[in-house]
Amino acid sequence: MKKKQYYPQKRNPADRKRPEWLSAVVANEKGEIFDLEGFAAMGADGPETSPLTTADTIKLPHGSELMFLPDRRPVLTELSSGVVRTIDRNPYAKHEKIFPVAAFNSPGVVLTRTCAYEERSGAEILPLFSYGAVGWDGNGFQSAAIVVDTEPRQDLRRMPHDKIVAGVKHMQTHLPDNRLARHLERCALTYGCPAGKNFFLGRYEAPLPTSRTCNARCLGCISLQHDARLTSSQNRIAFTPSAEEIAGVAIAHIRRVKNSVVSFGQGCEGDPLMGARVIGPAIHLIRKQSADGTINMNTNASLPHLLAPLLDAGLDSIRVSMNSVREAFYSAYFRPKGYRFSQVLESIDLAIAKGRHVAINYLNCPGFTDSPEEVAALAVFLEKHPVHLIQWRNLNFDPNRYLRTMNEVSPLGPPVGMDRLLQMIRKRFPDLKYGYFNPPKERFSNVSTK
Repeated sequence: MKKKQYYPQKRNPADRKRPEWLSAVVANEKGEIFDLEGFAAMGADGPETSPLTTADTIKLPHGSELMFLPDRRPVLTELSSGVVRTIDRNPYAKHEKIFPVAAFNSPGVVLTRTCAYEERSGAEILPLFSYGAVGWDGNGFQSAAIVVDTEPRQDLRRMPHDKIVAGVKHMQTHLPDNRLARHLERCALTYGCPAGKNFFLGRYEAPLPTSRTCNARCLGCISLQHDARLTSSQNRIAFTPSAEEIAGVAIAHIRRVKNSVVSFGQGCEGDPLMGARVIGPAIHLIRKQSADGTINMNTNASLPHLLAPLLDAGLDSIRVSMNSVREAFYSAYFRPKGYRFSQVLESIDLAIAKGRHVAINYLNCPGFTDSPEEVAALAVFLEKHPVHLIQWRNLNFDPNRYLRTMNEVSPLGPPVGMDRLLQMIRKRFPDLKYGYFNPPKERFSNVSTK
């Protein structure tokens, strides 16, 4: 998959039959991206496709990337006839194959529609990204997405490389023998991990990767792939840091940063509950030295008997990853090893009962997440398990393959629309927060203390 310089074409606005529609954006085999005169951009919400407009899209967020999709044909609307067409070649250069273009949006937005395309024969599965619908409005690219968090925590413009390098050197002096700090150097400088960068910049949230293993086999796991057709985007941590090493990194961050967050459960590890034996003592060491800072865990919440003592030790919040609140669909994506969905729910209830902040890392894919069955189930889930925050996250997985997998579990009804879903849930649960990032405890406004 190539990401190239953009080549938007100048066009006469009078050529459009519907001025509110966005121009289709496609790519040639060289990866050159351009808008296709005479065609409107389309987005997909499951099986339903529709033209993108200026009213239902946002300016492509800074830091987003455009990607062309190999082995696929774009689905577009022909402006002259209003007919939806699957285009194989550039109508103005018949020798030139064209391909769909999707947006991989920067953090803080949730997709309302995915890129509309059809697979060519023998198409390979797409790499582990989300594939948002995108169009051109004459002035810039527009993304089919909704902003759910405006905090600039992972804004690349605020992460100058020279300051990251300076922060690395500072920590090499401050934590010279800390293997976890050395691991985070690789995360920040090699993999470009925003959480790693923030640690060395002394801001927001610092990562505490710990676990080498996981008890799930997620279809879209970014640290360990069992599917030979997919490549994980980063290597999983190869050692288990000691409690002292974990506490050293955490305290260094807490003492540097006001309203700081330190988090177990990162992209470069398995599930942190698998490392509970070292995380428990680490939390005790952190809290022995400071009551400041928020200790968070991003987890599948599969082992409530291991989570309970961590909450008692001083874990302030958990963020529980889910693609669905229905067991069969959850299991089809997470593919649990040795736990059941009921144990996830038990962990959520346990943390709420102990007065901890609970967020859902809700992995979204238009066409499934906004299906009427999932919408209804989400409402029931929130009634029974009153979590405090939904982090609306885009599922990084081939959308067509994902929807086929979910439909194999049970057929999905016609989608209600992601924008309508967010509105419906907000209206029914006005105290429920929306966001993208883990908040510090200073912002736990709707958590009862017990």
